[in-house]
Amino acid sequence: MPKERKENLSPFVQGLRDGIPIALGYFAVAFSLGIAARNAGLTPFQGFWASVLCVASAGEYALFTLMGAGATFLEVALVTLITNARYFLMSCALSQKIDPGMKNVHRFLVGAAVTDEIFGITIARPGWLDPRYNYGAMAVSVPGWAIGTALGIMMGNLLPGRAVSALSVALYGMFLAIIIPPAKKDRAIALCVAAGFLFNWLFGALPALATLSAGTRTILLTVTLSSAAALLFPVKEAEDA
Repeated sequence: MPKERKENLSPFVQGLRDGIPIALGYFAVAFSLGIAARNAGLTPFQGFWASVLCVASAGEYALFTLMGAGATFLEVALVTLITNARYFLMSCALSQKIDPGMKNVHRFLVGAAVTDEIFGITIARPGWLDPRYNYGAMAVSVPGWAIGTALGIMMGNLLPGRAVSALSVALYGMFLAIIIPPAKKDRAIALCVAAGFLFNWLFGALPALATLSAGTRTILLTVTLSSAAALLFPVKEAEDA
C-alpha cells in the first residue's frame, strides 16, 4: 500500500488492518486452546466468553487446566496472576506513550487487551498512543481469539495438529514486520533485538534456566535487556514522545 494512502487511513482502520494477521494467528492458537477447554468441561459458549474476558494464551491454558483439576478460586487467581505477570511490564511501557489528557475509560479499555502482539504493534507507532488504533486492532483480533476457542471446543480434533500449528505462522511474520524496519534504522535497536534472540535461545538451552516458565523468562529478559539498553543507549528527553 502506498505510504500516502496509508497515512490517510483513520487510526481505527489502521488498527483493523494491522490486527488481521494477529487475528489469524490468534484463531490458530485459540483453536488448540479450545481442546484444553473442552477437556476441562467447558461448552463452546463458555469458552467463547472466557477468551473474550481473558485474552491470554498461557493464562487461559493455566485457567482451564486448574478448572479441570478442581482447583479453588484462590489457586486459579494466584496462578493466573503469576502467569500473566509479564503484562505488567508491557503496560508500564505503554503508559509512557499515553497522553496525560486521555480519559480513564480509554486507559481501562486499552489496558484490558494488552497482549504480546497488540503491545508490539502499538509500541512501534510514533507519538502518543491513540486508543482508536487499539480499538481497531482489538475489534478484529479479540473475536478471532474467542471464535477460535469456541470452534476448538466443538471440533478441535478434526484438524491435524500440524495444520493447526501452521496457521499460527502469521504471528511470526507480524513480529518480523514490527522489529526489522526500526532495527535497520537504529543500531541500538538492532543490538537489542539480536541480544533478545541470543539470550532467549540460551535460556531455553541451559539446564538451569530451561526449567523456568516462558512467562518468567520473558520478564527476566525484558527487565535485563531494557535496563542495559537504557544505560548503554540513553534517549534524550527531547526525543521522548
